[in-house]
Amino acid sequence: ALAGAQRPLVIAGGANWSARAAADFTAFVQRWNLPVACAFRRQDVFDNRDPHYVGHLSLGVNPALAERVRDADLILAFGTRLGDIATDGYTLLEVPRPRQRLIHLHADSAELGRVYQPELAIHAGIEPGAAMLAALTPPAAVRWGEWTSAARAAHTAFAMPARPHPQLTGVDMGAVIAHLDRVLPDDAVLSNGAGNYTVWLHRFYAYRQPRTELAPTCGAMGYGLPAAVAAKLRDPRRTVVCFAGDGCFLMYPQELATAAQYGVNLIVVVVNNGMYGTIRMHQEKRYPGRVSGTAIPSPDFVAMAQSCGAWAERVTQTEDFAAAFARAQAAGKPALLELVTDPRQITPAMRIAD
Repeated sequence: ALAGAQRPLVIAGGANWSARAAADFTAFVQRWNLPVACAFRRQDVFDNRDPHYVGHLSLGVNPALAERVRDADLILAFGTRLGDIATDGYTLLEVPRPRQRLIHLHADSAELGRVYQPELAIHAGIEPGAAMLAALTPPAAVRWGEWTSAARAAHTAFAMPARPHPQLTGVDMGAVIAHLDRVLPDDAVLSNGAGNYTVWLHRFYAYRQPRTELAPTCGAMGYGLPAAVAAKLRDPRRTVVCFAGDGCFLMYPQELATAAQYGVNLIVVVVNNGMYGTIRMHQEKRYPGRVSGTAIPSPDFVAMAQSCGAWAERVTQTEDFAAAFARAQAAGKPALLELVTDPRQITPAMRIAD
């Protein structure tokens, strides 16, 4: 089925990816020259720097990638459910029988055919499934080389942060993520909770190794900090950075005290736009002019962090972030950076009217 395709696309995701599985899957993708999109908050299962990576099917999806899913003639869903977010509300693939030929490999037999009826269902875990794919012999020549390279080019353009609007104030999150993408080691662990601030992280950061993205797939605010504490306790030698919006951070701020108590030297980046940004976005889209209950009278995050035993600093200008992050890395204790951002820039692509 795969050898006969002209516009194939792999959607990868799911849990329990070992280093062996990632290596086998990468070998398969490279030998077959296939474009790979990662499912919601599973970007770390495939090296985003690989020329076969074409983006994530997530919140803030690249419109060009969404169109490419629609235009594909074969989808290989490897290890992942085809849920609401990955399919953009079940619109990228028709339910129950997609127009695209569908091969679905999943560890849970109950998932196969539950929503989408695949042409070929394969009941297998991630590691044996990846080994099976790696053993497949590709045809002498594939017909989708230009399709793959065009998908990668579209992703590269989408992942390039644009210049901020000249009237916006505060820290530009695109530049922040671009800096972290340059300076963080390949095995750095990044965690986050839920909120519009995550769209910058997932769009502009290139994940390189499995188990470096800790993020909820069920909209759980506050997840990022406890997850970061656990990650740093599990492997203290690794750099761990937690991203949280101001509303997200206020769900579990006391875990900074836990980090200080146990010497967990992680870095927390609080993106402070003074509101529950995701809810405000939906209010603006569906009920313009009827803002209700989304403003957050934030506490002094720097003082709060210091009272918990952490090092902390407030950043109000983009050009100050790099030096502040370096100071956080050198602090020798849990560190918090509060980034003051313009509430009008609600996502990288959407801005609230003045």
